[in-house]
Amino acid sequence: MYFCFMSEHHHFILHKPHGYLSQFIYEKKRNKKKLGELYDFPEGTMAIGRLDEDSEGLLLLTTDGMMSEIVRSKTVEKEYFAQVDGVITSASIEKLEAGVEIGVKGVRYTTKPCDARIIDVLPEYIGEGRRIRDERHGPTSWLSITLTEGKFRQVRKMTAAVGFPTLRLVRVRVGNISLEGLKAGEVREIKEFK
Repeated sequence: MYFCFMSEHHHFILHKPHGYLSQFIYEKKRNKKKLGELYDFPEGTMAIGRLDEDSEGLLLLTTDGMMSEIVRSKTVEKEYFAQVDGVITSASIEKLEAGVEIGVKGVRYTTKPCDARIIDVLPEYIGEGRRIRDERHGPTSWLSITLTEGKFRQVRKMTAAVGFPTLRLVRVRVGNISLEGLKAGEVREIKEFK
């Protein structure tokens, strides 16, 4: 998918590190790390979609509110790499692809069908991230999940629903825009999202 922006707006891609909120202001606790600490964004910049504090990866930012609505729509794919507790099975991957029941705002919800696959070799651009745990606590595995919806903590809830809680979550792609080439904490201003 190709996103075209008007020239008066500013657009950024960011590799959000673990431990940062996907916001610029947070009134509840003053010691939280926010996006403005990573780069001097122009006034009116907003994150398109969010990644929770414990998640990492690709975050798109813009000063164009209309484009934010388009990118967050159900027509744009979002791909995540999830490190899960245990060695995930093919049967669990099939369940994820078919849709699983999760809780959303206190209501049971069945996720839409998605693409899921086991990742044998993790791309270098993911980086090491924070240390999750060592081998004494058992094996872990990685999988890719591609969604067109984005419920609150959806990927984490989905992997837990099939018995493999998420330990680390990295968004690697939104539409045709990839995390590849960005280091954790790096921000790049771009003319348009392609």
